[in-house]
Amino acid sequence: MASLKDLGLSEYETRVYRALLHTGPTTAKELSRTSEVPMGRIYDVLNSIERHSLIRSQTASRPKKYVAVEPETALKRLLEDKRREAEETIGRYEEIVETLSGELESAEPVEEQFWTAAVGDGETLELLLERLAAADESIVMVVANRSPQFDFGEIGDVVTERLEDAVDRGVDVSVLMTPEVVESLPESVGERYRSRLSNDPSFSVRTTENLDGTFNLVDHIEVVLQVSNPLRPGEVFAVIDLKDPAFATEVHEEFAPRWEEANPLSF
Repeated sequence: MASLKDLGLSEYETRVYRALLHTGPTTAKELSRTSEVPMGRIYDVLNSIERHSLIRSQTASRPKKYVAVEPETALKRLLEDKRREAEETIGRYEEIVETLSGELESAEPVEEQFWTAAVGDGETLELLLERLAAADESIVMVVANRSPQFDFGEIGDVVTERLEDAVDRGVDVSVLMTPEVVESLPESVGERYRSRLSNDPSFSVRTTENLDGTFNLVDHIEVVLQVSNPLRPGEVFAVIDLKDPAFATEVHEEFAPRWEEANPLSF
């Protein structure tokens, strides 16, 4: 159940504010009685919620009286306080990340083969996006057919955004697709391509009929390979991420002539 404590007030502060809503303008002594907050704590509590701008005081009266601001106003002020705290926290984390980005260095590329796999819609997409985000030099994306698992209408913009980010950080991106895949892309992807990527020399798209598989080649050392379901052809079973420079070189050698023969995209 929601409570004012969820917005940062203590138990005593919550009691006092709620009591003021019912009593109207009243004194600290009376508030201590109605809210059941000890008299020894009541002034500290009142000063605290007054700093939150949840109450107003009538200093000219003797004894001093307090009144609660309207609940709608009080809740908005508490929300703004929480929003400022969240922004400050995010700012601190961003500074930490920026500092650590300069301190943490990746190890030299390991020549030894390493692979991992993901199964299921969410995990396979997450692995693909992760590896695209990790590219430093180049991305080759080959898409032979659209998959029921990867609904282009839902993820097309997400993948395109990752490719835009890659181009922004100096990565060369080459995308090879069949004409059927191009036709299945949502209009939003075409618009992003025309407005943002079509004139960028680091981003190239070509089409060809001569494609058999769907995979991504990252930095010439890593292959992200889509594995079809043997029981339901056309459906993705898993995605395998294989770091193996020798295998990646073989894949690129197969890709290169098809790229040269392909037609530049006319979107």
